[in-house]
Amino acid sequence: MKQVVKIMGIPFPKITMDETLDKLSRVIEQNNSELYHVVTGNPEIVMACQHDRQLRSIIDEAGLITADGIGIVMVSQIRGGSLPERVTGCDLLFKLLEEGNKKSWSFYLLGADEATSKKSAEVIAQTYPNVSVVGRHHGYFKPEEDLEIVNEIQSLAPDFLIVALGAPYAERWIHKYKDDLNARVAIGVGGSLDVLAGKVKRAPQLWQKLHMEWLYRLMKQPSRWRRQLILPRFAWKAIFYRESNSSN
Repeated sequence: MKQVVKIMGIPFPKITMDETLDKLSRVIEQNNSELYHVVTGNPEIVMACQHDRQLRSIIDEAGLITADGIGIVMVSQIRGGSLPERVTGCDLLFKLLEEGNKKSWSFYLLGADEATSKKSAEVIAQTYPNVSVVGRHHGYFKPEEDLEIVNEIQSLAPDFLIVALGAPYAERWIHKYKDDLNARVAIGVGGSLDVLAGKVKRAPQLWQKLHMEWLYRLMKQPSRWRRQLILPRFAWKAIFYRESNSSN
């Protein structure tokens, strides 16, 4: 069992991107009937888990939690745990597509608007020709449409179910239907389909290397400022959090 670092009670394994890919490759090869839920854990999810017991139980039951954001990694370093690197939903999606192109994996895309969903499937077909997008559905569906979508995913049995419904809604949706989806791995990836489709541009490599991608996104999308307010709150609480206070 890999060592873990607890951030406000949430156990993050000390795992790199390459190790994550290797782990998920083995999950696909093992072909287990049980869905493997990957949570890309960002500060918002960690903070929400402090008062949302249902979400916390979902996170506790997940197969893998990755460090989605430099804030998670930096807090781990300050607290002496030192997670090796970020494993964000967006980066992981692109890595899975690259690996899937070598291994002929299949994907189902759930989320974003219809135009973005369609464009994402087209980009995958052009860039990763050996990857199969066996199905897709936009994210603007009503609760009464859930079962129709679940039945479609079940019949298509994708290797990977990519859920771009936003956190923590994606995590709740995956968990609610995990016994019926008939996918090997399900991952919530936030707005990654927007990036894949070219609707939203990622920060240049230099900004990413400096761990300032959040600032670049804020400059490009000033409307995100309210959402970004959680970052300093998370950092303060997480650094001084006493893990023994966790009831889980």
